[in-house]
Amino acid sequence: MARLRGHNISMSLDGYAAGPDQSLDNPLGVGGEGLHTWAVATRSWRKLHGMDGGEEGVDDEFIVRGDAGVGATIMGRNMFGPVRGPWPDDQWTGWWGDEPPYHHPVFVLTHHARAPIPMQGGTTFHFVTDGIEAALEQAVAAADGADVRIGGGAATIQAYLRAGLIDELHVAIAPVLLGGGERLFDNVGGLVDRYDVVEFVSSPVATHMVLGRR
Repeated sequence: MARLRGHNISMSLDGYAAGPDQSLDNPLGVGGEGLHTWAVATRSWRKLHGMDGGEEGVDDEFIVRGDAGVGATIMGRNMFGPVRGPWPDDQWTGWWGDEPPYHHPVFVLTHHARAPIPMQGGTTFHFVTDGIEAALEQAVAAADGADVRIGGGAATIQAYLRAGLIDELHVAIAPVLLGGGERLFDNVGGLVDRYDVVEFVSSPVATHMVLGRR
């Protein structure tokens, strides 16, 4: 049976998954880029984005695990882009250029309908307007027996945690303080009753925590 998994979700020491004042120039908020320094340094992340070099070890192993056995992704509209309200046109197709790094169907949660966007490399963005369970049902069908990965932002992860739908969530705690922005574990009442910490390991640049649903 397909599982819903979250991987490589970075969080600051003070609990934020994005910094304050997110914008086109600062998609992760002010200071938010520092959340992902650990990932950008890995060999597997760099290879995925067409770059050479990179570190191996614990951090790289978590990057690899995040792609293994995944056949579809769900993300919030905030992760897809900075456009708010009704779509003004079809120009915005995501942050990732002509060939996004997903290479499988991606389901974007939104309140405003939009036609699917096929991209190079096998990624097609689908826009789901009827809620998180509908998005999960469509993603499971598209994954064709593989698992479904949940991306950001924080509000999307919170919604699936509240519903108890996430089977496994990997959070990388980065050694930065943001002082504001979007907190990852706000508004997820009952988390302690539904999830256990099943893995907790560190590298010099991040501490990795994996939550498993009971």
